[in-house]
Amino acid sequence: MAELRTEEEQVEAIKHWFKQNGLSLVAGIAIAGAGVLGWNAWQDYQVSQAEAASMRYQQLLDLAGRDTLDEANLTRALGLVDEINEEHGDTLYADLALLLEARLSVRSEDMAAARIALADIVDTSEHDYLRDVARLRLARLLIAEGEPEAALSQLDSDIADSLSPQQANIRGDAYMALDQIEDARDAWQEAMALSDTHEQPLYGVQLKLDNIGAEDTGL
Repeated sequence: MAELRTEEEQVEAIKHWFKQNGLSLVAGIAIAGAGVLGWNAWQDYQVSQAEAASMRYQQLLDLAGRDTLDEANLTRALGLVDEINEEHGDTLYADLALLLEARLSVRSEDMAAARIALADIVDTSEHDYLRDVARLRLARLLIAEGEPEAALSQLDSDIADSLSPQQANIRGDAYMALDQIEDARDAWQEAMALSDTHEQPLYGVQLKLDNIGAEDTGL
């Protein structure tokens, strides 16, 4: 364009460029416009999906929060868990729903279902904190089911700092179930120290330590 010395030459050059590129330019504008419309539609869809997931999860919370849950409502609650995971499996609500499923399963004494729900979160969740919460709950369940070694395997993984007091506490429970008293004491003492560091009270841990001390003195 530096060689064009007159306004007429510049106009002619623009006409020539548009003749060669005008169709692609119009198409580009159209595609860009469609992209904007498509993005807006996608955003609207995402919002509607999030609202639907939230609504289902709130219904699940309401059911899970009841003092008693009859067979019909339990079936409805577990159905909501399935709906959330099938239709909103890539959202946070899916993991939260599985945590509630595990709790409901324990309440109904279906430990196998509780373990499956928690293991699913541990194995597949993309939300680190919820995966760690599920890992701790699974470890507790394994101890209750007489599998402290499996619980210790779960507790070997790195975990969020804010959950480290609970991790040490549960590790102490696992060692105690294996009659490894010194290891249990060390773990519970670590839990108490971490509790102070994170300013998170751990109720019952000092009592466990006191009970070990009483056993050691023969009281």
